[in-house]
Amino acid sequence: MDIYYIILVLPALAFSLYCQFKVKGTFDKYSNYGNARGFTGADVARRILDRNGLYDVAVVPTAGSLTDHYDPGKKVVRLSESVYYSNSVAAIGVAAHETGHAIQHKVQYAPLSIRSGLVQIANIGSMAGPYMAIFGLIFQIPLLAQLGIVFFTGAVAFYFVTLPVEFNASKRAISELESQGILSFNEMAPAKKVLNAAAMTYVASAITAVASLLHLIFLFMGSSDRE
Repeated sequence: MDIYYIILVLPALAFSLYCQFKVKGTFDKYSNYGNARGFTGADVARRILDRNGLYDVAVVPTAGSLTDHYDPGKKVVRLSESVYYSNSVAAIGVAAHETGHAIQHKVQYAPLSIRSGLVQIANIGSMAGPYMAIFGLIFQIPLLAQLGIVFFTGAVAFYFVTLPVEFNASKRAISELESQGILSFNEMAPAKKVLNAAAMTYVASAITAVASLLHLIFLFMGSSDRE
């Protein structure tokens, strides 16, 4: 029995699943609340971008649910169809959040730059790191296990750098929605709930990554003690 997995990883995975259900449930709930001014997610994204001089950033619809993101390489805010065409307060909150990333890119927000630099390392670390570590443990190759742990540590660092990036984007979104009067006082509360629920999914991802890293480290330490 892998006691470390039960104690560390399983609770983190359970919390992550809860956060995913929470954000979907919150988004679905407030997708039924239209904003008084009739703005769609696309309208709001374009309005905020223009207000910040980001005329060269496009806003386009993309397939899928909650697949919204900002592409810094192509300078495009991609909004899922349930956000792009919707006038709900949930859609407005999500659209504003993605423009927050575009604003970060313009002002060269440091954590965003750091995260961009860690993307390739994180991809390699998350895909190869755990397998290297497990194979190293199974076949008793300490160096391979250590390298796997080091690679996976890079992926974990990516998750933690993501936190300030996402929280700051939401902060910028709320500021823009309030300062431009896009949403009324009563409409701001549900929009904030959607953004807060989404933020918790990033917290959960970071916790799960740390739990998985500790799991590998403890397994490695345990195998070393048995030698």
